[in-house]
Amino acid sequence: MKVILFGATGMVGQGVLRECLLDADVTEVVTLGRTATGVAHPKLREIVHRDLFDYTTLESDLTGFDACFFCLGVSSFRMSEAEYTRLTYDMTMAAGQTLARLNPQMTFVYVTGAGCDSTEQGSSMWARVKGRTENALQRLPFKAAFMFRPGAIVPMHGVRSKTALYQTIYSLTRPVLPLLQRMFPNAIVTTEQVGRAMLAVAKRGAPSPILESRDIARY
Repeated sequence: MKVILFGATGMVGQGVLRECLLDADVTEVVTLGRTATGVAHPKLREIVHRDLFDYTTLESDLTGFDACFFCLGVSSFRMSEAEYTRLTYDMTMAAGQTLARLNPQMTFVYVTGAGCDSTEQGSSMWARVKGRTENALQRLPFKAAFMFRPGAIVPMHGVRSKTALYQTIYSLTRPVLPLLQRMFPNAIVTTEQVGRAMLAVAKRGAPSPILESRDIARY
């Protein structure tokens, strides 16, 4: 299986990249982002591309993939709806539309978030925008598209968040995280679980296009 991964330098993407490189069924992983990951591996090829809204010059490099794991995302904190839409809906759809045209047999997996608003009508701005993005991705002509809606995500195996505040919270709560996971198994997943679940649905599909934390934890 040949995989393309967006957001490989982020916390979730780091974990997904690790699982892809460990999986015997994955023959090649191509990361695409504004910066390199710094990871060296025989199965890994990196594409550094500054403009994540336009892939015209890269189309010859974006064919022949079986799966896309899209882990790019930003916080909506202090953002206007227009700005958040550009960095969430527009950026995701730029990649999705290009890949759907070039790889119609691809499975596309999008990391979104718990509480997304599929109606696109709710009071929460970020949930509306994420819901709109999910809906649009499911309309693209992929073989299949899955929306991952994790709640809390625990970084594993040295994975770190690029957001200083989030990393501080993870560091402070690390001693009690195993207890919290046992207490709330349907609300808290690890980066390892997310990566393995992505690979599983890319290989075998899933009963529903939307996977919440409890679904992700089963893989």
